Amino acid sequence: MNIIDKNIRNKFISAEVLAPIIVGVLVLVLWDILVRLTKLPPYILPSPLLVFKTLIADWNELFSSLLITLQITVVAFIAAAVSGLLIAILFTQSKWIEKSLFPYAVILQTTPIVAIAPLIILWFKNNTFAALVVCAWIVAFFPIVSNTTLGLNSVDRNLLNLFQLYKASRWQTLWYLRLPSAMPYFLGGLKISGGLSLIGAVVAEFVAGTGGAKSGIAYRILISSYNLQIPRMFAALFLTTGLGVLIFVSLSYLSDLILSKWHESAVKHEN
Repeated sequence: MNIIDKNIRNKFISAEVLAPIIVGVLVLVLWDILVRLTKLPPYILPSPLLVFKTLIADWNELFSSLLITLQITVVAFIAAAVSGLLIAILFTQSKWIEKSLFPYAVILQTTPIVAIAPLIILWFKNNTFAALVVCAWIVAFFPIVSNTTLGLNSVDRNLLNLFQLYKASRWQTLWYLRLPSAMPYFLGGLKISGGLSLIGAVVAEFVAGTGGAKSGIAYRILISSYNLQIPRMFAALFLTTGLGVLIFVSLSYLSDLILSKWHESAVKHEN
């Protein structure tokens, strides 16, 4: 019976993997048919084949720019994860601190990054990389704080009373009860924050408009659009989208790996 269940599960997983690929191939085919039938010029909508050829031809330049954007994304994401977790822990230690500071986290999240990015870049005029990281961090910070705070406050009250009954210290309660309970929330915040880090990095690069050898992928998109090199712009967009998908898949795998042996959501997913 276990063998049958395992075979069924493997087929289901295979279907989950194949379905998005099939849909993607159909979209590319329909896109190519649309371009051929309407005879749209490349500067309006290039064909998928032309975009692929452009991607191969300009691979070295585009990929090097993508790596620079990836560096900004990773640094901002790590900073958001660490600072978000620490601040969420601080919030749970005192309701007064949470009620006093959490509204400012909301304000930081609702402030358009496009509006404040020029100011941040001006402040860090001697270090553009740091300015871009700060912009991406602002975008990625709030989901981790919000989710982790919710998880730390959603601990089972019966278990909390048990810890209090055995006179556990605040540190012991945090380490052995609140943090494990908040782990699914924290990992969920990471999956959201990963994509937002990339978005923040790209938006900051758009605002900064830095060129040269150390320019990110957003600068390549801007220059391509200004010069009506639309196939090149699409190639850069595909690379950026692919990076976003890779970040989400990696964080999803990390979440499943951590939760698969003990948390209900991951255990049900396996079954």
